[in-house]
Amino acid sequence: MLQRYNTMDFWWNIFGYNPENPLIFTKLSFWVFWAFVLLGYQQVYGRLQWRNWFLLGVSLFYYYKAGGYFFVLLLCSTLIDYVLGWWIYEAPSRRLKRLGLGLSVCINLGVLAYFKYAYFGVELYNYWMQAELKPINGMAWWSNALFDTQYNIHHIILPVGISFYTFQTISYTADIYRGKLKPLYRLRDFALYVTFFPQLVAGPIVRAAEFAPQLNSPYQIDREEYGQGIFLIVSGLVKKILIADFIALHFVDRVFERPELYTGFENLMAMYGYALQIYCDFSGYTDIAIGLALLLGFQLPQNFRAPYLAQSPADFWRRWHISLSTWLRDYLYIPLGGNRYGAGRTYLNLMLTMLLGGLWHGANLRFVLWGAWHGLGLCIHRLWRYYFPLAEPLRGLPRFWAGVLTFHFVCLGWLLFRADSLNTVGLMLGQMWHSFGWSTAAEVMGYYREVFALMGLGYLAHILPQNLKADFCRFFTFQPAWVQAIFITLIIIALYQADSAGFQPFIYFQF
Repeated sequence: MLQRYNTMDFWWNIFGYNPENPLIFTKLSFWVFWAFVLLGYQQVYGRLQWRNWFLLGVSLFYYYKAGGYFFVLLLCSTLIDYVLGWWIYEAPSRRLKRLGLGLSVCINLGVLAYFKYAYFGVELYNYWMQAELKPINGMAWWSNALFDTQYNIHHIILPVGISFYTFQTISYTADIYRGKLKPLYRLRDFALYVTFFPQLVAGPIVRAAEFAPQLNSPYQIDREEYGQGIFLIVSGLVKKILIADFIALHFVDRVFERPELYTGFENLMAMYGYALQIYCDFSGYTDIAIGLALLLGFQLPQNFRAPYLAQSPADFWRRWHISLSTWLRDYLYIPLGGNRYGAGRTYLNLMLTMLLGGLWHGANLRFVLWGAWHGLGLCIHRLWRYYFPLAEPLRGLPRFWAGVLTFHFVCLGWLLFRADSLNTVGLMLGQMWHSFGWSTAAEVMGYYREVFALMGLGYLAHILPQNLKADFCRFFTFQPAWVQAIFITLIIIALYQADSAGFQPFIYFQF
């Protein structure tokens, strides 16, 4: 009997969902999964139909292992937008096309709003109406009723990746409505576009026009692309585990938890540390996703381009989370009117776009203020360009100071993004202003020498010229296999030594 239960536990660990042990890039279980994916992929990659069915199967399995019963929600969203895509395309009138697009937007945003903003909405209603309503998790209720599960129906969990695949499917139906795209003929192909597992959970947000042609293209990858894929995966793991998780655990999280116990210098360094942490965490995920997709023969769009070298708030958003910023531009800012209706309307559209972009990250005043902060920065920069058109493009020393100013503008915004409350933001800024602690700065640097050394290396790698990084990638790519193996082994050892933080989910999983 004991052997039977052990066997059942073994198979459940492989095929069942464990919320305490999700399948993510930084866990050994994912790389075991990836090894089996590659093993199966070698048998089918030469046949398009088999390849696409295989990738759809492993993508759905991956999402089930990462998100549990929300797997059903993903399937429903996929089926609804596939049908609405064809409705929009074949509708005989503009009115019916607009109705189909409206249904797609309302259903997708309605589901997203339910899971993301239900608590926020109920709290507002209870406050204004003096009520005591509680939000109900409809999926948990149905699961309990149909399968005799014991989920808490008043606990709404945000489905993994919902913000990303929702925006992805909205872009699909919107592009069909605009006549920029024909709907995918096969449901299988559309489902694979939505669920493709390397980028399903945290992006980049992929447009169907970029991904769909690759579904019918034969597998082609040369030695340079293969080496680039390996390099991106390794660099992404280094960013996440060696830099982001280490400095968070050993310094950043401590200061943000009780900022009043630390000097202004430590608070300032924690602000710089979080700026590096969130970049390495998010871009690390993106690097791994792009690398995995490349090894499977698919090209995903670039999502980061040295954002802390930006010269202005507008330049920052051309470099940071590019797939989201371009989505907000194409499907929100431009439909609102963009810059077509005068200066006043332009500034209003910028503010609305960034406010909604902030709200996309969560139903919290901090995120709204973060969006407003960036919207204000974009408006001020636009005003500057209007009154001082000859001041740009910048060169030399003015370019350097513009970069410094932009970096600190972004870092101040990260305080709103990271802090648990506005009170924490006030405490940190107060410590920086009133109790900087120059006299103990050297002692602090010595005490946190490993953390600050990693921060220095992280920022140094970030500001290196792009062509130098590309040269290093190519150098790695064309090394003999045994040299690459030694390099990867050394990196794995370093990651193992640094991985003292336990399970640290990617920051953008919460969005």
